[in-house]
Amino acid sequence: MPKYLVVTPTYNEKENIENIIRKVFSLPIGAHMLIVEDNSPDGTADIVKRLMGEFGDRLFIMERKGKMGLGTAYLAGFKWALEHGYDYVCEMDADFSHNPDDLPRMFGACEEGKGDVIIGSRYVDGKISVVNWPMGRLIMSYYASVYVRLVTGMKVYDATAGFVCYSRKVLEKMKFEKVKFVGYAFQIEMKYTVTKLGYRIHEIPIVFTDRVLGESKMSMKIFKEAFFGVFSLRFRDWRSY
Repeated sequence: MPKYLVVTPTYNEKENIENIIRKVFSLPIGAHMLIVEDNSPDGTADIVKRLMGEFGDRLFIMERKGKMGLGTAYLAGFKWALEHGYDYVCEMDADFSHNPDDLPRMFGACEEGKGDVIIGSRYVDGKISVVNWPMGRLIMSYYASVYVRLVTGMKVYDATAGFVCYSRKVLEKMKFEKVKFVGYAFQIEMKYTVTKLGYRIHEIPIVFTDRVLGESKMSMKIFKEAFFGVFSLRFRDWRSY
């Protein structure tokens, strides 16, 4: 069984899904992919199923009944990864905002023990590596991570990052049923949980490029969940984790 699994949630990603799958499988690391598909009306699942005939036992799909949130998609993917014996699991978007060429560095850093969790970071050491974002969104994202560091005390520059590689031992330790957030606050919650469990997070620099095709899933509701949810993390009883 190969060590590496890439988990990619999708909802209406027909413009990107074939290209991202082919790109991942062109890399020399032998990773598998699990697409967690939320019943996209645009036919994303049909494209994945067609490609499964080409890529055999390297490509898998988990079809869900509807749009159930980013966090639940990743948790479902993590459970699947543990059940199927993978050693390292990497979250990655379908829209090329995360460059698949960074996957060997992500998996490699995790396997080499640089951290138990590796973040592909847009803001390592305070440097900003984002392409094609409007200035307003860039400022909001950067200072959101500053805000998270101040509130939680985490020494993580890119707390809202969605390009993250987990070692199996971290996912095995986590109690997924206790994860409360489903939007982008999920990313903050997972990182905070990792630190509370005593595992090490290491950030490596990436260049984040905003999507060219398809529509962004970001909304004010998602942003508010992240903003206000950070406070609640400080007041949880982490002894039960």
